[in-house]
Amino acid sequence: MSATALAVATTVFAGGAMARDQIQIVGSSTVFPFSTAVAEQFGQKTSFKTPVVESTGSGGGMKLFCAGVGEGTPDMTNSSRRIKKSEFETCTANGVTPVEVKIGFDGIVLANSKAGATFNLTLAQVFLALAKEVPVDGKLVANPYVNWSDIDPSLPTTKIEVLGPPPTSGTRDAFVEIAMEGGCKAVPGAKDLGLAKKKCHEIREDGAFIEAGENDNLIVQKLEANPNAVGIFGFSFLDQNADKIQGSQIGGVEPTFENIAAGDYPVSRSLFFYIKKEHVGVIPGIEEYAAEFTADGTWGDEGYLSEKGLIPLPTADREKIGADVKAMTPLSM
Repeated sequence: MSATALAVATTVFAGGAMARDQIQIVGSSTVFPFSTAVAEQFGQKTSFKTPVVESTGSGGGMKLFCAGVGEGTPDMTNSSRRIKKSEFETCTANGVTPVEVKIGFDGIVLANSKAGATFNLTLAQVFLALAKEVPVDGKLVANPYVNWSDIDPSLPTTKIEVLGPPPTSGTRDAFVEIAMEGGCKAVPGAKDLGLAKKKCHEIREDGAFIEAGENDNLIVQKLEANPNAVGIFGFSFLDQNADKIQGSQIGGVEPTFENIAAGDYPVSRSLFFYIKKEHVGVIPGIEEYAAEFTADGTWGDEGYLSEKGLIPLPTADREKIGADVKAMTPLSM
């Protein structure tokens, strides 16, 4: 941190007797298990206090993170999507300089209880199941599909009942951009009807899609209780609950660690966390936490986060990002 930035940060923190002595992290429910694992290791291996990690959703985390500088604001935010330009501009306007850390990859899965039917879906079928409006006989109409088999007779005859994340979730953002938009483009007649990107992103509100909050573990529990329901969440939650739930194939590809790492699984995204540069050197342990997260034994091919379902970045990417983190290189957009 420059002398000027440190002076500004110190002035902001001067209201209390001393700055906080414990790192505060907010953000993505998908990144939460990885961040928590790193926080626990960090607390055990160093003399610093174990960071407090909260699951607020990517959008909620960004809002808190970009609100300003000072001990009443979080030091870092986790995100299951990249920071939006509008969020970056809010951060900048409020004196926050984000340092971006891409940590790995994740797949977004559609999963259900092992007691339920197995699904092999195309992106087009996912769109037709969940879109607010769909093409029928050359017209755009309110989604008429009640059962999966209404879309295609080869699909299960069960009712379409999908538990998914709210609009504040990075998983929701990534799902509509990758799965819904991708499926929309593949639906015959959609382009002719002028189904623009925004329209492709709109999810039905007639009860077939149920917003289940930011707690992905709660979605898993609901799937166990209702074998006919399908849930949307990050691959790590499928990985950690493989004894109870099964992932749907998308385009004939199973959501496995290997398929996501190889780029074969069609619904995958990058995961991030962001550091507030103004807090580095003021809140103790931030640089050391970042170093623990980006250590080869943490996020590498054989690191402990891969055991929790994180798909590691290529070695060259990890080396470049690790060097940028060490230098606390500010994000530019």
